[in-house]
Amino acid sequence: MTTTTITSKGQIVIPSKIRKHLNIKPGMRFVVQEQGRKIIVEQVDKNYFDQFAGILKGTNATEELLKERKREKERENKRWLKS
Repeated sequence: MTTTTITSKGQIVIPSKIRKHLNIKPGMRFVVQEQGRKIIVEQVDKNYFDQFAGILKGTNATEELLKERKREKERENKRWLKS
C-alpha cells in the first residue's frame, strides 16, 4: 500500500509505481466519482464512452444531464446542512 497527500489546491499525486504499471502519461483524462467514502478514478478513453452507448435511447441527453446536475446540487446542499 502506498500513501499520498492532497495539496492545498486539492491535487493528489499518483505514485510513480502505479503510474508506470497503468501506463499513465501527462495529459491523460480521468473521471472522478464518489462511492460512499471511496474516490474512484477511471481513465477516460474510447472504451469508457462505449459502455454508455444507447443508455439514453429515446430521451433528450441535455434534459437528462440537467436533471442529474439538479440531483447532485440537492445532495451537496444536504451534506452542507448536516455539517
